[in-house]
Amino acid sequence: ALKFWVEECDIDGYRCDVAGMVPIEFWIEARTELEKTKNVFMLAEWDTPEVHKAFDMTYDWKLHDIMNGIAKEEKTVIDLIEHLKKNEEEFPANAFRMQFTSNHDKNSWNGTEFERLGDGVEAFAVLTCLIPDMPLIYTGQEAGNNKRLSFFEKDLVEWKEHKLFDIYSKLFQLKKSSKALQNGEQGGEVIYIQNSDEENIFAFTRSSEKDKVLAIFNLSNKHVEVELTADSFQRSYKNFMTGKLETFSSKESFNLNPWEYRVYTK
Repeated sequence: ALKFWVEECDIDGYRCDVAGMVPIEFWIEARTELEKTKNVFMLAEWDTPEVHKAFDMTYDWKLHDIMNGIAKEEKTVIDLIEHLKKNEEEFPANAFRMQFTSNHDKNSWNGTEFERLGDGVEAFAVLTCLIPDMPLIYTGQEAGNNKRLSFFEKDLVEWKEHKLFDIYSKLFQLKKSSKALQNGEQGGEVIYIQNSDEENIFAFTRSSEKDKVLAIFNLSNKHVEVELTADSFQRSYKNFMTGKLETFSSKESFNLNPWEYRVYTK
């Protein structure tokens, strides 16, 4: 059945529901057979390293939960960084993790990203596009959908202009053009920047060849004045949102509003 849709309809791959409930030996055999026809992309709705023996990408459920926890002041940036480091240690270098602020399950059963993340929606959306590896946009997020969609019935999205459309568009263009943001082992390593408020400020660089991205997030609902210290960001950058050229030394101070973020590129 899997081969039919690849051979006859030329589909590019599959998203496999609760993939970990099927023995990995089956998926390895299936992937081997599919690859005889074409190179396919396989997404597992699962979150353990072993399924990457047959799949390219898995859901990063834990990071999603951490983002919700930060918004509720139950988690901090320290938890976020610990998880990202754990991903690097436990998952294969060529494994993609799918990053998301919402999906069909979370939207219907746990609420929209606006319900769960509050004023942090935009910051977390940007974050999912800059960390490893591949961001997901669920139905209507780019239009600011703010309702729980019916899970089993047809439920139309109100397509309208929204700030997130332009943000996602720009970030996806950056992700496509910047080698630093490529997926898997092709992307740049996350280098965390030391700062004076490690519970609230998430700052890092990613570099590959001549491309570099610097990101600074205030993941809290309070104003933060923070000092960042790192040789890794000592240079001139273009502010990705404004296009303005800015130059940083190895020690810089930033005054950030609640949930404010800065993205710089080179």
